[in-house]
Amino acid sequence: MAKERARRRAEREQQAALLAAARAAEAERRERREARRRRVTRFLPRRARTGRPDGVLAQRRRRQTVVLALLLVLVNLLVVAFTNTWSPRVLALVVSLLAAPMLHTVLFRRT
Repeated sequence: MAKERARRRAEREQQAALLAAARAAEAERRERREARRRRVTRFLPRRARTGRPDGVLAQRRRRQTVVLALLLVLVNLLVVAFTNTWSPRVLALVVSLLAAPMLHTVLFRRT
């Protein structure tokens, strides 16, 4: 019985050693890759900030912008659907682009 336990323990230790060697090899590869990346990217300019702002005010502003854009697209789609010539379509597009800031102020005014 003791020989069997010793044999099992030796097998477990051998498996653990193989796993440790594999982990060490992977860590070494990862470290070499990171070192290579650092050597190459040290000459590149760093970004000031990645991603977009994610605060409450930024989320509100994005939501308002999306609502206004969808509203203007809907108006332009309705104009395209109910007119046959290009002049009212182009006029509606130009007016909607010029009126967008005013509409934003009117629709989302703070009280």
